[in-house]
Amino acid sequence: MYWLREQLAATLRVLARLTIRKFDPGIIGITGSVGKTSAKMAIATVLKSMRRVRVDPESLNNEFGLPLAILGGWSERDIRFVSKMEQAGGRRIGKIFFWSKILILAVLRIIFLPRARYPELLVLEYGAQAPGDIKYLLSIARPQIGVLTAIGETPVHVENYPNVEALYREKGRILESLQSTGVAILNADDEAVFAMRDRTRAHVMTFGFSSRAEMRITNFENKVEDKRPTGISFKLNYGGNVVPIRIDGVFGKSAAYAAASAACAGIAFGIHLVRTEEALKSYQHPDHRMRLISGVKETWIIDDAYNASPLSTEAAIEAVRDIPGSRKIAVLGDMLELGEYAIPAHEALGKAVAKVFDVLVTVGPRAKFIAQSARSLGMEKRNIMSFDTADEARLPLQDLLKKGDLVLIKASRGIGLQVLVDEIKI
Repeated sequence: MYWLREQLAATLRVLARLTIRKFDPGIIGITGSVGKTSAKMAIATVLKSMRRVRVDPESLNNEFGLPLAILGGWSERDIRFVSKMEQAGGRRIGKIFFWSKILILAVLRIIFLPRARYPELLVLEYGAQAPGDIKYLLSIARPQIGVLTAIGETPVHVENYPNVEALYREKGRILESLQSTGVAILNADDEAVFAMRDRTRAHVMTFGFSSRAEMRITNFENKVEDKRPTGISFKLNYGGNVVPIRIDGVFGKSAAYAAASAACAGIAFGIHLVRTEEALKSYQHPDHRMRLISGVKETWIIDDAYNASPLSTEAAIEAVRDIPGSRKIAVLGDMLELGEYAIPAHEALGKAVAKVFDVLVTVGPRAKFIAQSARSLGMEKRNIMSFDTADEARLPLQDLLKKGDLVLIKASRGIGLQVLVDEIKI
């Protein structure tokens, strides 16, 4: 099976490269440990106002996903076959038909599809789960614009690298690949990312809340109307121009960062900030990433169950601090692939949780360190519940809820906290 997987990856690589060679699309490549998909969707939203753009809402960012995003737009049903949520070996017959269809359609498009019917721009994610991943993906598609979202001091996947610096170097490859005519868009608030500005020949643009950011986010606010959380608002400042942005149904700074990176990409393509403001009115933040949904018993859920790292979880906790609720309940699971950093990273979250939340529910063996840390800082034992699996937590969480509660649900995808969201949402 390993041989077959390698052959499939090699075939997809060849077909994707032939597709790019024939149709010659502009490529915007996005990497980082946090916020890739949000930035990708925001950038596509802005660029679609003027160009034909292809973007896939899923995280297609590995040796199979990136070629798929290049070869064609696929249905949600199709993408399930390559989703990490699909069990290995599951639906084997369906997968065989799926990959057969992909390969046949890719060849037919390369031969027969007119260039005018292929997208002008591709907005792609580049994942770096292990050393060499970015280099491999760049051998398939080399971008003209590179975007680095955020990495943080303890990035996800770090256990697969010799050290944090090795992961930084891998992420930085996308900047090194850019030509002098290209554009590098960097998060000015992330020290590791900002420090990479000298690793590229391309023109550098920066975004963030910092005063050193060219595309600066100001006046940020988590909006509440009639005691009901509604979304976020902020302003984007660039070159003396200021525009207000409002995004409903999402909380925290992640969507603001995504919008700012999209505004930078817009500037690179000659899109004025005012037009970016108009385009972002249709922006939909990706599912399971700080999305606000209604819960049972007249509660509110902040669904951030897609994935978790120390940086993104700290940001989620910070966002909840600013949102009212009768009680604030944190449902936090393990953050995976942190290696030797796992215990201190979870313990650090416990300290933050104790300052913001009234009740803590943990899922998974590592998350118990969050509970222990929160307890040591004064959170009452009766307000802490720990479970080994998400299924074990379903009914206790349902029973725990009361009218007016605000519930944050977040963990690495492998912990499967989506089942808890499904359990308590309306």
